Amino acid sequence: MADIGSAARSEAALTFIVSAGLVYEVVAAACSSPQTTEINADKRAGTLMKWVHLGLVQSAIFVGITAVISSQPRAAIAGGGLAAAMMYGSYIYAKNCGLSSNAPGTEY
Repeated sequence: MADIGSAARSEAALTFIVSAGLVYEVVAAACSSPQTTEINADKRAGTLMKWVHLGLVQSAIFVGITAVISSQPRAAIAGGGLAAAMMYGSYIYAKNCGLSSNAPGTEY
């Protein structure tokens, strides 16, 4: 007989990682990379961050749907929330580094 606790942990782990991966995929689809944000922050910080915010909103919708239909909603929210925080932090850090840099960007 299968261990029900082990099966639940496996589903929670799968739900967590799928939810986290979804955030990364949606944000990447909606905007450029943190590297591009840093390189071109002086010219495009506002536009780049707009797309980060839109990507995070889209991600939250998908994570919410996943939480509703999953038997492990906390795992979906934890995975998506952690990934969203990490990605948002990456873009904020990139923007701040780019704005404080004197290096030329790739856009004129």
